[in-house]
Amino acid sequence: MTMQNRIGIDLGGTKISGSLLDPSGQIQKHIRVDAPRGDYKETLRAIVALARELKGDEPEQATIGIGIPGSISPKSGRIQNANSTWLNNTPFKADVEEALGQPVRIANDANCFAITEAIDGSGAGFQSVFGVILGTGCGGSFVFDKQIIDGPRAIGGEWGHTPLPAPEPDELPGPPCWCGRRGCMETWVSGPALEADHLRHCGVEFPAAQIALNAAKGCAECSAQHEEIHIAPGTRPCRCDQHS
Repeated sequence: MTMQNRIGIDLGGTKISGSLLDPSGQIQKHIRVDAPRGDYKETLRAIVALARELKGDEPEQATIGIGIPGSISPKSGRIQNANSTWLNNTPFKADVEEALGQPVRIANDANCFAITEAIDGSGAGFQSVFGVILGTGCGGSFVFDKQIIDGPRAIGGEWGHTPLPAPEPDELPGPPCWCGRRGCMETWVSGPALEADHLRHCGVEFPAAQIALNAAKGCAECSAQHEEIHIAPGTRPCRCDQHS
């Protein structure tokens, strides 16, 4: 059997990252681009353009796998449960395959992460593994005996829309979530949740990456110490501009 090059693409809420691996598993090319937001057609174009750039002029047909937020519904074949809501209820797999002219494997990004860690990563040697990813949203995956426990609806292990455990009175009913409910885990522990919390307490709007950078530079407000000393939202002066 002839070994092929492999392309792996991670479709996130803010970026799309892809790598070309040779038959031995060595990365030959890596590309990262901003992810279009709110536009399904532009997301498709970005994915297809990235895959074609990774393939380049090599005569070998590379296999392609894409990790996505959400999953493919076993019933409809369409995307479900994606925090990149413009993907939901679309025939994403079929559209990508048509555009590229070849089969493409699609899987939930948390499942991709967890199975990798369970086989040869930090979870190797353990029978049961639960993997958690945090980014624009938050996701999870159960792995048992190196097999993903996905459930009949292909959302097994997902915890982003479970409620915050043991909330304090001032944490109820919780921030509104895109799913229509309030207080989902995703509204507390994701990148946008960090940004919203910082704005709520400090009155300054920063992207999550900047908040983390400011915290590393010693900004107490960006280190979320306002929660430890129970300062009411909006009452603590923020010195974030000293670290920007």
